[in-house]
Amino acid sequence: MLVAMTAMLVSVAELTNIISVVAILLCFCGMVLFIMKNMTIFWLHGEDFMFGGAVHNVQAPIPQMKMMKVHIPFTFKLQDSSRSSYQEIKCMVSSQENYRLLAFWGVSIRELHMFLWRPWSVISSAINQGVLLMGHYQQRGYEIKDVSHRDKIITMSLPKGPREPLDLGTPPRLCYPLVIFLVREPRDALHPDETVALINVVHIKDSVCTLPTSILAQYLKQANGQLSCLKQLYLATGNPVSYESGLEFVEGVDQLCVVCQYYPLSRALLPCRHTCICASCFNKLDTCPMCRSPIKSYFCIRNEEYLPECDRPGAPSTKPEPIAQWLQDRLTDFLGFHR
Repeated sequence: MLVAMTAMLVSVAELTNIISVVAILLCFCGMVLFIMKNMTIFWLHGEDFMFGGAVHNVQAPIPQMKMMKVHIPFTFKLQDSSRSSYQEIKCMVSSQENYRLLAFWGVSIRELHMFLWRPWSVISSAINQGVLLMGHYQQRGYEIKDVSHRDKIITMSLPKGPREPLDLGTPPRLCYPLVIFLVREPRDALHPDETVALINVVHIKDSVCTLPTSILAQYLKQANGQLSCLKQLYLATGNPVSYESGLEFVEGVDQLCVVCQYYPLSRALLPCRHTCICASCFNKLDTCPMCRSPIKSYFCIRNEEYLPECDRPGAPSTKPEPIAQWLQDRLTDFLGFHR
């Protein structure tokens, strides 16, 4: 009996030692986890602790503007604008359709813009009846009907009459010096998105307003009544190149990205309208590389199939995950933090 009790006490003593060892091990593991947890927090947020909770702003992705491709059958450019005057102004016109050119001198700014927003049926009827902008211009200029042709130079001058010279008012003026309509001749059926008229507003240098002669604005009228203001894109100069890889050129865009000097430029930046970078470099920038203004949005001027599949914006990364990053992510998951 005494031997049995002695054996039982020895067993209890050994069990107590085992429990003590297990308890010590558990405490040690808990301490290690606690230290690792706090080290991880300090690793991830140590800058906030040391420098008073700095805020890290995450830049939102720059939105893409959805642009609709519109075919414009007309082109209108000024020639020798430095020498232009009311006595002689030269312009170059081309058209892919039979068209009519109508010129008006001294057009009321307010009435012109109100008229342009009217439905195309109303504008077309006024053209056919010869009452376009009636009462809202000072002199009627040339009216030309022509068939489609390539670049042709047309010389215009202010008609001599009782109202010469034009009364445009003091700056800011109430009238445009010259407005030229290029109107497509009517056909049986027109698609609603087809371009039916190109309206060109021309400023002519004079003694009152000495700004150089130039095209102030160009407006595009579609058959559905939509009115759009055409704005110039600013391309990077130089860099003509022929690609060995067979990349396609789109409407003369044959210049290289100003950043990488490898891929062709394909994106127009807004609001500065500089067209100077490719899709690969776009995601690395938040300001325009030409003028340093912030990039608010953009639109594509050509397809971007020239990029390898892995380099296209939004494509999944094929690079292996670094071991250090993998260990950090696993440890963060184990300790119950959100990545």
